[in-house]
Amino acid sequence: MKVIPCFILVVIIFSACKKENTGYDTRFRGTVTLEFDNVAGGEDIRLNTGNYVNAAGETYSVRSLRYFVSNIVLVNTNGTEYVVPQDSSYFLVDESIRTSQPSLQVPEGEYSVLKFILGIDSLRSTMDLSKRTGVLAPTVSTYLDENSGYVFFSLEGNSPQAPENRYQFHIAGYGGKTSPTINNIKNISIDLTQGGIVKVREGHESVIHIFADISRVFTGTADISLAQNNIIQFEPFSVNIANNYALMFRHDHTHNE
Repeated sequence: MKVIPCFILVVIIFSACKKENTGYDTRFRGTVTLEFDNVAGGEDIRLNTGNYVNAAGETYSVRSLRYFVSNIVLVNTNGTEYVVPQDSSYFLVDESIRTSQPSLQVPEGEYSVLKFILGIDSLRSTMDLSKRTGVLAPTVSTYLDENSGYVFFSLEGNSPQAPENRYQFHIAGYGGKTSPTINNIKNISIDLTQGGIVKVREGHESVIHIFADISRVFTGTADISLAQNNIIQFEPFSVNIANNYALMFRHDHTHNE
């Protein structure tokens, strides 16, 4: 019988225990909240009372701001992905409702990348109404038709430079079902490492604080002038708005309880 020296045996046992004891157990879940902090440049959005200046030098206020966030994925530091179940992965962020922040139940672990879609995917847009309830229940303000889908980004307000002192951006389009359409859905990927990774533990909450800077809606891939384009809906020009708002998200920090 081969005898293993005691100190070697201790090292082997310690190493095995250390490998298994990562401090996380994917059988358990914790809460992850996505806190979208809507700002314009460096200023908080104040509905109806705040005044901001866009890239064209035009002054504007915000009366309403709403956008859909869906198909959420968190990428673990080991490279694996946690895909939030489809039926629990559709949220409407509404600046007028402070509690409209996505809250998720996520397996324990450390996550360094957040992915989501700004918009509603084609499959869900055309599902039976029984599969489109809650924030997905079609209304006049959020749903156009089966081929055009949801208005998944809406920004409205006033501007003295705009015709009739108002502007309205209602952006829709997922590619179409019965005939090809504009596709304004945007895939967003946010690296969390600089601002702090998410450390999910059972019974605790992690909050990912994300700035959504609507000033980027007016600039990025194209500059938008309210004097020239104050009403933008389901039309070719809406692609410019979509390309811009794809750039408006920035991770600020993560709070792990």
